[in-house]
Amino acid sequence: MSTISTTDYRGAYHFSPNEKWMNDPNGMVFFKGEYHLFYQHHPFGTTWGPMHWGHAVTKDLFTWEELPVAMAPDEHGMIFSGSAVVDWNNTSGFFDEEPGLVAIFTHHLEVPNDQPIQRQSIAYSKDNGRTWNKYEGNPVLEHESFVDFRDPKVFWHEQSKEWVMIIACGQTVCLYRSPNLKDWTLSSEFGAGIGSHDGVWECPDLFPLAVDGDHGHEKWVMLVSIGADPAFKEGSRTQYFIGDFDGSTFVPDEASRTVRWVDHGRDNYAGVSWSDIPAEDGRRLFMGWMSNWMYANQTPTEGYRGAMTIARELTLKTIDGTVTLVQRPAREMEQARKPILTLHNVSVQEARKHLGTLQLVSYEVDAQWESEQSLQFTLRSSASHQTLVGVDADQREVYVDRSQSGIVDFHEHFLGRHTARVQGGGQHLRIYVDSSSVEVFASNGQAVITDLIYPDVDAARITVDADQENMVFSALHIYELSPVKVETHEN
Repeated sequence: MSTISTTDYRGAYHFSPNEKWMNDPNGMVFFKGEYHLFYQHHPFGTTWGPMHWGHAVTKDLFTWEELPVAMAPDEHGMIFSGSAVVDWNNTSGFFDEEPGLVAIFTHHLEVPNDQPIQRQSIAYSKDNGRTWNKYEGNPVLEHESFVDFRDPKVFWHEQSKEWVMIIACGQTVCLYRSPNLKDWTLSSEFGAGIGSHDGVWECPDLFPLAVDGDHGHEKWVMLVSIGADPAFKEGSRTQYFIGDFDGSTFVPDEASRTVRWVDHGRDNYAGVSWSDIPAEDGRRLFMGWMSNWMYANQTPTEGYRGAMTIARELTLKTIDGTVTLVQRPAREMEQARKPILTLHNVSVQEARKHLGTLQLVSYEVDAQWESEQSLQFTLRSSASHQTLVGVDADQREVYVDRSQSGIVDFHEHFLGRHTARVQGGGQHLRIYVDSSSVEVFASNGQAVITDLIYPDVDAARITVDADQENMVFSALHIYELSPVKVETHEN
């Protein structure tokens, strides 16, 4: 057994519940100045169990207020994953003069000696998501043949003036449309013969993005998560497709015939985007569950399990002629910075001297250099632990190596080295380090790696090495990301 001193590994700037279990983000919606995060929650245990919707809100995407449980199981079953929207025009008939929130979610009913039943239901809130009324006509959508029929993501499609639902259906996704969020009609099915089918399809999303910032040229992005299968050491992951959508049918681009991953680490799953971000903001903001179904129930935290990634901005960029999904840290994260070290035009050798004076747990590294050379940061380092993050110029890869990162023995596939391809040219790494995680954004978000780590609380040293000691950083910034206490409001 490990002899590492006890810590609960709670992140300073990542959301975790105050106690007990959390997995998928749900119902992410912006309304009246608040970003709502609902999430799969077992309020009575630290492993997966009867699912409720937990609830937290933030105004700045890094300071979180935890609110009472939003929805609990009922006669229709547990409250599985889903989404939430602002019903601006009262298409549902639930609201009077003011618009309100409607949640669309999966009711999962366990049936003795038979397959569970998954059906879609709705609930509405007239008080900014603080309390919810389940629709008396639930469930509003069921399917005769799909056993796995879950995780509805709903959005308003302006061109057709209808609501669209994308929902996971075993090894495909189905698209439905509705005028009122209650009555749904099947439009199409997507997924046969394309993408990764290494696990059950889950937690889809579908949204338009401008290509290279040109709002006259939009493509649609589909996210599909796939569950863990013991045959694949990667466990649960999220893939994406780019194509066109006419309100009924999604047609993928040729590049989507190749499997494309949102994240090349092990710990970014079930991520979806926020609904109803104001037009004047215009961003597509994303957040995932920072774990992996391969070992999520075994991670060595105490009193709680589960954390979310930082919020990210999704864009489309043409790279070597191919439209590619790019993700960058949400700009709000810069407000959490406390400058610790600022260096310009310094050699690796000189940078190492400055880094040697630091002891940090929760921080950001922002490093830029011009030459195509290999370099490696050693993070969360102590006498016995270290996490390696670097760029291999020969292989044109960015990597995270957590083989010696701390506690790694709770699952045989936890330790390892994870890589992602990067393009040549100018180099840039932004690395978000916290009590139990690293999130790496390489080459302006072309490649992303998210990995959990469980080092000793004293593992706080930082250093850097490169193939050539005279390699120069054009800029190297270290920012402490100040701990933010999660407020908790009891029922």
